[in-house]
Amino acid sequence: MAVLAHPDDESLGFGGTLAKYASEGVETYLLTATRGDGGRFRGFRQSDPEHPGPSALAVIREKELRAAAAVLGVRNVALLDYHDQQLDRADPHAVVSEIVGHLRRVRPHIVLTFGPEGGYGHPDHIAISQFTTAATVAAADPAFLSDGVSVGPPHTISKLYYLAWPESMWSAFQAAFRQLVSTVDGVDRQAPPWPDWAITTVIDTRTFAATAWRAISCHESQVTAYERLRDLPPDHHEALWGRQCFYRAFSMVNGGRAREQDLFEGIRR
Repeated sequence: MAVLAHPDDESLGFGGTLAKYASEGVETYLLTATRGDGGRFRGFRQSDPEHPGPSALAVIREKELRAAAAVLGVRNVALLDYHDQQLDRADPHAVVSEIVGHLRRVRPHIVLTFGPEGGYGHPDHIAISQFTTAATVAAADPAFLSDGVSVGPPHTISKLYYLAWPESMWSAFQAAFRQLVSTVDGVDRQAPPWPDWAITTVIDTRTFAATAWRAISCHESQVTAYERLRDLPPDHHEALWGRQCFYRAFSMVNGGRAREQDLFEGIRR
């Protein structure tokens, strides 16, 4: 189960991995916190007359999300109802409670989300990382209630993974976008790559690179942001889509410093 912030996070960050496991018969689920209503539309800002407005954009981006998820083979897509670019200001107990409800409903072995740096410092990515991490703990606690009401029987996941972009991934994205920066409160945030030694898990997704790109292409309203990816040299495409890297934040079933090649290492399938 991937718990993410926006439509397109599932394809750009996790697409190859989701497609790989779906193709192997693993039930894959996606929970997205916002509908991307605060974004641009085909490069137009919200103040531009060509922009359809936040409400219409939310409808468009939800359709794109569901189309992309279908390409990736995701079994079920669920959305929370938070506003894009405001997730870090949401009530933490409310968000965690909702995520707990989905974790207890789906009962996944594996949960994927962003790392604590949010990829490139994006506040929504950081928020969903924190909320998801808290929810995996709360979901296992039989005493956890939402406004005094149980949100299903407790469930303990086997593993939690954070997306971890190594130097090769950063170089490829920088080649397309020049500089991946999130400006927050007047401060430019640019997270460093994950050091190679800190990456616990590398998934070979070369076979599913084309599938991931088809899923990315479903997000037509964001096409202006992605079109530069098409013209990257082969080595950058390999870095972006040929493997996906993760940090194993916790595991109930395995450990150690040997690098994994399978998210389900230690789990019988």
